[in-house]
Amino acid sequence: MDPVRLAVYSDYLCPWCHAASHRLHLMKEELGDGLELSWRSYLLRPHPEPGRDLEKFMRYTQSWMRPAAEPDSPNFRVWETTEGPPSHSVPAHLVAKAAKRVGDDAFERMHARLLRAYFEENRDISAAPVLRELWDELGLPVEGLAALTDPEQERELIQEILAEHNQALEVSITGVPAVRVDGHEAFVMGAQPMDVYRRWIGRLREGVLD
Repeated sequence: MDPVRLAVYSDYLCPWCHAASHRLHLMKEELGDGLELSWRSYLLRPHPEPGRDLEKFMRYTQSWMRPAAEPDSPNFRVWETTEGPPSHSVPAHLVAKAAKRVGDDAFERMHARLLRAYFEENRDISAAPVLRELWDELGLPVEGLAALTDPEQERELIQEILAEHNQALEVSITGVPAVRVDGHEAFVMGAQPMDVYRRWIGRLREGVLD
């Protein structure tokens, strides 16, 4: 049986995307080669917004306790540090795409690490020093981080990120997380409970949904 291939549109600054990523990882553990996930960029904050109010941001992060309270959710921590707020979505996506160029395993580890750093450790994943620390922590090759230093490579990756974002808009995805059957326009919006993902993926495997 061919695997179910899902494209997941996500932003590293979205708490519900952290929840969805965790649940889909659990689904991947259940189904193994029967499920393939392709992570796509969606930009909730596409443009830099320097000087955001830290106290207001800290109050906003209390809302993270809502996804944290749901079953099968990852850890969340209300913001307690003086880092941030993050200026925009692009830097984290850049580093994730740079890791993808190193390899699929590098991307998977960076993808998970970015979410943990932001939602569980209160680290500003729009700050270049933080991103370099995460890269080094994962032991990825130094030359692979050219996305932060080489303008040409940065432009290439930004174009890739924008192409994925625009692709989502073209199929009427206006928020994240959104999980789409790869190659089709059907998608499921929001961080769904595990049972919903199981039923949907099960129907796809049985060929009920085309």
